[in-house]
Amino acid sequence: MIIHVKLFATLKKYAPDGESAKSFPLEVTENSSLGDLIHLLNIPNEEAKICFVNGHAEEPDYVLKENDEIGIFPPVGGGS
Repeated sequence: MIIHVKLFATLKKYAPDGESAKSFPLEVTENSSLGDLIHLLNIPNEEAKICFVNGHAEEPDYVLKENDEIGIFPPVGGGS
């Protein structure tokens, strides 16, 4: 099945083209989880801090569905 992935900030380097700032389609197997996707993209677990699926925050055990739109963010710091 095909999903659409967008990696943000320092995670862009894990995109198939190595620096994608755009969403990219990705084929995954049925019953793949968000955690499986992170592993498939070789993103260390501690670097994938916040994940959104179709605009909603989800946990790594979320089971992906055809045409899901996933955004993965690294830890965010700063402010005072």
